[in-house]
Amino acid sequence: MEKVMPFLMFEGKAEEAMNYYTSIIEDSEITSISRYGANQAGKEGSVFQATFTLKGREYMCIDSSVKHAFTFTPSFSLYIIADSEAEIDRLYKQLSEGGSILMPLNDYKFSRKFGWVVDKFGISWQINLL
Repeated sequence: MEKVMPFLMFEGKAEEAMNYYTSIIEDSEITSISRYGANQAGKEGSVFQATFTLKGREYMCIDSSVKHAFTFTPSFSLYIIADSEAEIDRLYKQLSEGGSILMPLNDYKFSRKFGWVVDKFGISWQINLL
């Protein structure tokens, strides 16, 4: 076994999501993109398979050529440990824009500042300031 990594299946928004995530999380980048060509299963030019990193952690994603009756669920989320008040406030604001809030940014017994959101692409994020 070479490695294990999170795999995100989008329906036409994979590249937009990767660009967004790598623009708001420092030390992140898109590392590879393969696209559907003419006469292939997916929409021409959409993401067949791509990899990107967020703070050094590698992720894989696709634009599914198959429509499914399911999408992302908050039971699997990406967890961020913020370095400062400014960082948690910025990430919470950016990731919740166009999405929804599962837990408002607040002081909870398990954390002095924590928030849980679903972003505009349907990905769930827990953001914590220790």
